[in-house]
Amino acid sequence: MSKKVVVVGGGIIGLCSAYYLQKEGCKVTVVDKTNMDEGASYVNAGYITPSHFISLAAPGMINKGIKWMFNSSSPLYVKPRLDLEFFKWALAFKKSATQAKVQKSISVIKDINLFSRDLYEDIKQSGDFNFHFERKGLLMCYKSDEVGEEEWEIGQQGIKEGLGVKNLTSKEVNELDPNANLDVKGAVYYDCDAHMTPSDFMKEMTSYLKSVGVAFLTNEEVQDIEVVNNIVTKVITNEQILSADEVVLAAGSWSPLVTKKIGIKIPVQAGKGYRINVKRETGITYPAILCEAKVAVTPMDGFTRFAGTMELGGINHYINPKRVEAISKAAKNYYKGLEINEQEKEQAECGLRPCSPDGLPYIGKSSKCTNLTIATGHAMMGWSLGPATGKLVSETVLGNNTSIDLQPFSPDRKF
Repeated sequence: MSKKVVVVGGGIIGLCSAYYLQKEGCKVTVVDKTNMDEGASYVNAGYITPSHFISLAAPGMINKGIKWMFNSSSPLYVKPRLDLEFFKWALAFKKSATQAKVQKSISVIKDINLFSRDLYEDIKQSGDFNFHFERKGLLMCYKSDEVGEEEWEIGQQGIKEGLGVKNLTSKEVNELDPNANLDVKGAVYYDCDAHMTPSDFMKEMTSYLKSVGVAFLTNEEVQDIEVVNNIVTKVITNEQILSADEVVLAAGSWSPLVTKKIGIKIPVQAGKGYRINVKRETGITYPAILCEAKVAVTPMDGFTRFAGTMELGGINHYINPKRVEAISKAAKNYYKGLEINEQEKEQAECGLRPCSPDGLPYIGKSSKCTNLTIATGHAMMGWSLGPATGKLVSETVLGNNTSIDLQPFSPDRKF
């Protein structure tokens, strides 16, 4: 029997969930409160990152966060505010930021990233799509010996995990990307990563889903969910009442506002990230992370994107000029002769990434609701984990064995 599924959220996670659900014969409706042309799924760095196997809740991140808290142009900026949910989240983050917990999550994060990369390649090869996808790896570029040593230590862990990792000298970096003019001491290079142009994929996936009968309700906000005997019976929007056999919640940073209505608490904080697009020739052909500045650089379809910073300041879309300037300065500092101009800075955009306290997403069902599948909390890996999450959501909704053990991603886990 084909299931009627409502997917709340039209970002990368929602669209990939709809993609795999419709493939299994489900009748899918996607609801999104925007016009589906903005947000984290459109402004991210477009990375598929098996290299990012160290969770956001890494030991030492608390101290860095405190040091950076009062500097609004720092890579991680925590806006001081009185907010009980944020304090609870910060306490859970502190509990998660231990060496033992981070070590335990390394294989989990790496495996789901590799699974997702393979699924992106399958989607690309299906013949239904023509989006930009390149597997050139990722350069972790550093300017100081201290950061270089830290990055190589992580790189050696990557080698133990079976990833292809090399420590490149400044000369080797510039031989790899000769026209980029990188001014660095060296880079740790991961050959396992890939990159894309997010807006290309989102447009193509939306068009494809419409062509196979997926319904889209845009500019429509979910205001309530009615639950009777642990079963969602109605999804209530500002326009109508929807019924469904199953509901998928993929509303990113807004997800806790929905689950709170039905007594499910999933700690998520919105982490704002920024992007600047440079549509001139930059000579950059390899994706790179500028380590000290925590800025990601991606050669995309017709432009180069400079993205980064993590700002924990609640749900808002205010563009802080200091943070845009920090990205611009990093570009100039690492690439000789590269200057991001005022017009490019003025066109900067931001998106909110849903951050869980332990750096692992929430994927699966809560024991409190039998027909609700939660898929959020991906932080900076949302783009990377889109297809993997969509596939796991589809398997969960249909009651099939999941391709990956979902226990580490349980929405009911305690911190």
